[in-house]
Amino acid sequence: MNLHQFRFVQEASRRGLNLTEAAKALHTSQPGVSKAIIELEEELGVEIFARHGKRLKRITEPGEHVLRSIEVIMREIGNLKRIGEQYSAQDSGTLSIATTHTQARYVLPSPVAKLRELYPKVNVSLHQGSPDQVAKMLIDEVAEVGMATESLNNYPELVTLPCYEWQHVLVMPQHHPLAGRSNITLEDIASEPLITYHPSFTGRTRIDQAFAAKSLQPRIALEAIDSDVIKTYVRLGLGIGIVAEMAVTEDPAANADLAVQPLGYLLGQNVARVAFKRGAYLRNFVYRFAELLSDRLSRDLIIKAMNGTEGDGYRL
Repeated sequence: MNLHQFRFVQEASRRGLNLTEAAKALHTSQPGVSKAIIELEEELGVEIFARHGKRLKRITEPGEHVLRSIEVIMREIGNLKRIGEQYSAQDSGTLSIATTHTQARYVLPSPVAKLRELYPKVNVSLHQGSPDQVAKMLIDEVAEVGMATESLNNYPELVTLPCYEWQHVLVMPQHHPLAGRSNITLEDIASEPLITYHPSFTGRTRIDQAFAAKSLQPRIALEAIDSDVIKTYVRLGLGIGIVAEMAVTEDPAANADLAVQPLGYLLGQNVARVAFKRGAYLRNFVYRFAELLSDRLSRDLIIKAMNGTEGDGYRL
C-alpha cells in the first residue's frame, strides 16, 4: 500500500464517489484512480466501496474504518511537512486563512497587517466563502485558520473558539422616517422593504429567528453576501438594511450619510469564531495570528483546545 492509494480513496470519498472528479482534482487519469483503489482493496482484503458495474455506489462498513485511518495518516503527513517547514524556516511560509467577506473586509486587515510586520517573510493567502465553505476548506486543509459567525461549531472535525461578540445594526438614509426613532421595533422593520444578508451569511439565522419568534414575516427586498452592497442599495432607496456593526464602525466617515441604529436589543449578540482542523500541527506564526485576532486568545488556550482539554468551556 502507498500514499497515492490513500489519496485516491480519500479524494473519491470527498468527491461524492465520482472518480472522474477525483482524477481531475488529483491531476491524474480516472482509470489510474480506479486501479489504485482496487489494488488497495485487494491488499487489505476488504471492499472499501460497493459498486454497480464500474461505478462506486457507497462506502462499505469496513470502508468507513479504512477512510478514518487514512484521514489520520494523511493528517499526520501534513503535520510532518509543517514541522519540517517550521524548523527549516522559522519565520517564513504561507498562512492560509478561510473566512467570510465581512471578516475579510472589516476585521482581518489590521491583524494581517500586524502579522506581516512581525513576520515579513510570511505570505498570507485569503480564501473567502460561506461559513460552510470555510469549514470545508479547513477540513480539506486548504486553509489553516478559519473565521466566521455561522456554522463553524457544527463540525466535529474542527476545534473552534469564540473570538469576539458583535451585533447587527439597522442602516437607512438620514431622511428616513425611522431615522430619528430610538425605540424601533421588529414590527417597524417588518413593515419596510428590507435589504440584508443571504441566509447562510453573517448571522442571518439570528435575524430570521427573531422575526419568527414574533410571528413576523420581513419584506425582503434584496439579499447579498456583501455589507457594502447592502449599504449601496440602501442609499439608492430600495429599503432599509441590516448589516454587521463592523460594516459601519470600521470607517464612520464613509457612512456618515446613513442613520445607524444598533439592534442588539432586538436580535441579540453574535459570536465570531476562529477554527482549526482537529489534530493539525500549527506553526508559530499561526498561533501569533490568532492572538492578534483577540486578546482573549492565547497559544496556551489554543493548544489546550486542540488537545481536547479546553474550548467548549471557554466563553467570552
